[in-house]
Amino acid sequence: MPTVTIMPSGKTVDAAEGATLLQIIMSSGEEINHKCEGKAQCGSCHIYVHEGRKGISKIAREENERLDTIVGIGSKSRLACQAKILGTE
Repeated sequence: MPTVTIMPSGKTVDAAEGATLLQIIMSSGEEINHKCEGKAQCGSCHIYVHEGRKGISKIAREENERLDTIVGIGSKSRLACQAKILGTE
């Protein structure tokens, strides 16, 4: 099963295929903003994926449009509510 390491805590948790990073982070007990409840409408769950990007879903148009409105995004930026686990890298 794939795993996700949540920073800055360093907690590593199992990641079920098809789950979003938002779901994984929340189920781990870690806190993450998600004002729109995972609908890619607010950008509050913006995260940086430092490793394993091949193991998560590609950025869809709606997510890309939302990311374009966020200050400080980079090539590792994702919305946790939209990035789904595909499997191991």
